[in-house]
Amino acid sequence: VNNIQLSKMNSSSVQKQLKAAGIDTNSKKYKAALSEMMKNGNGAMFTNVQAIKNLMSQYDKNGDWIDPNTGLTGLAVTDENRNSYKHIISIPESSREEMFELAKKEFLNENGTLNGDTTKRESVYNNLYRKMDKDDRLSAGWTMEQYEHQYRQAFAEAAKAADPTWKAGKSIPAGALDGITRESVESGKKSVDIKI
Repeated sequence: VNNIQLSKMNSSSVQKQLKAAGIDTNSKKYKAALSEMMKNGNGAMFTNVQAIKNLMSQYDKNGDWIDPNTGLTGLAVTDENRNSYKHIISIPESSREEMFELAKKEFLNENGTLNGDTTKRESVYNNLYRKMDKDDRLSAGWTMEQYEHQYRQAFAEAAKAADPTWKAGKSIPAGALDGITRESVESGKKSVDIKI
């Protein structure tokens, strides 16, 4: 294994070695991997061809990071998007319905508590991400969080209305959530403001 010093990545001898190994040093994949290596290290650190190939496999042809759990791009929070993705966008009604039904089921099953060990929330978010364009995925996830919070708040208010002494962890009175629909929550005064 030939170790390559990061500070010498652009030297002609290293470039020849990389090209001989089948690495396109002009590709966006390579540039994204190199940027990641430089960000995490310094010029005195070393790498090798296989490490570069392994890191490049985490990016698509456009240089976008591929989420290993979903296989999707557009899910990385970066310095460039950190302050811009937290805004409400239009997301599919089917995704909101899926989240509403899951949130209601889990609220009832867990007596109003959030259980990170049993929740199926991740699958709802992943289904949403697959429906969205790459550039909208982070904002879609943030928007879904706002809806989810709104649904859970409505369930808690309904449980308290049925039993003023109710608190999270205590059994929810039978039928307390029966009259709550996604549409009724979303049309309420506290509904998520959609600005498109």
